[in-house]
Amino acid sequence: MLLERLVAIGRERAGAPDAAGSVLYDRHGVLVVRVGDVVVKAHQDGRDGGPLLARRMRVADGLPDLLLGSLGPPLEVAGRVVTLWPYGEPVDPAAELPWADAGRLLARLHAVPPPEEAPGWGRPDRVARLVGELAGGPEAEVIRRAYGTLPGWVRGDGHPPDMGRTFLLHGDWHLGQMVRVQNTWRLIDVEDLGVGDPVWDLARPAALYSAGVLDPADWARLLGAYRAFRGPAVPAEGDPWEVLDVPARTLVIQIAATCVKSARAGDRPLDGAELALVDTCSRISSVGSTA
Repeated sequence: MLLERLVAIGRERAGAPDAAGSVLYDRHGVLVVRVGDVVVKAHQDGRDGGPLLARRMRVADGLPDLLLGSLGPPLEVAGRVVTLWPYGEPVDPAAELPWADAGRLLARLHAVPPPEEAPGWGRPDRVARLVGELAGGPEAEVIRRAYGTLPGWVRGDGHPPDMGRTFLLHGDWHLGQMVRVQNTWRLIDVEDLGVGDPVWDLARPAALYSAGVLDPADWARLLGAYRAFRGPAVPAEGDPWEVLDVPARTLVIQIAATCVKSARAGDRPLDGAELALVDTCSRISSVGSTA
């Protein structure tokens, strides 16, 4: 059983043969287990677990003030890619959320000269996969219409435009990708770490804000701190939506597709936030394509 194998690996790495293991995350084909101060992660099937992941982990290991470093190279366990990490305290959803800290952390990451070893980030390819996996139904049709308004390069048709915006970015950022270590925040989960347009690290909160799901004050704290630390993803002054528009629309569609799949898998109705994201997809499709 995979869980037992991960716990055994954690006990060996922690030097604690009798330590109990606890599941930190078990969703979307990812299993994360904690044993003492060691975290063992079985990655999702189909994600790159070869040289590219190893390169990304080495980049993270070289930036210990920004990214949580690994406890060794990737392993293969029962046909799954497995990595080991030190434990960090996650964001507490019951406490004041660290939006300003997040803005500063992202600005600092984007200011790092891209290491030669960092791979290119490319395009936001997850949205195409999720929309393609949707079954029929009215919500799915709304999401597919909105998806059709995205620029062709986002949908996999052609190459991303070369806008000279080549910075180091996390590639899949949200508050769950931050942990506190020795009272300072670090980024985790480096499967998408690479060189590209840093605006995509702001895409998810921008999407949630535009859908009315993220409180405007929280969005202002994130964006204000990011700009105060001279983050390059958006202009220092003026309208940030000139660069945020396409990434935010893309992530609205991606998150909405994820919500619909999750609701159907759980045989439940969409909740209020999920309905708001689908409604935003409707507004996106009514505006039309900017491709």
